[in-house]
Amino acid sequence: MQEVNKNITYTFDELKEVLEELEMILISLHKMGSYYGEKFHTYGEEMYRGEYEKETTRFIDEWRVCEKLAKVRSILSDRFDRTLGEDYMDDLEREMDEIRYWSKPGDML
Repeated sequence: MQEVNKNITYTFDELKEVLEELEMILISLHKMGSYYGEKFHTYGEEMYRGEYEKETTRFIDEWRVCEKLAKVRSILSDRFDRTLGEDYMDDLEREMDEIRYWSKPGDML
């Protein structure tokens, strides 16, 4: 790893923006989980599972959660030096190389 990438500094405003986006997403998902968790406990999960899944999807789509997470990723990654190494990857790419991602059912993870 390049020395310049070992200590990255952000402004207060950058970190505030990141934390606001993450807080909104996390607390919203927590509130949905608590709301539907109570319904699952009281009335049975099978009664509300579809509603919970639909509401979660609606939240992700209507509140543009993917766009917000992409903005957070951009703020955090923009400060890295992106010089390519001998493996034609930069430090950040190299560090992210082992992340597991969702795949469709039946695909290898």
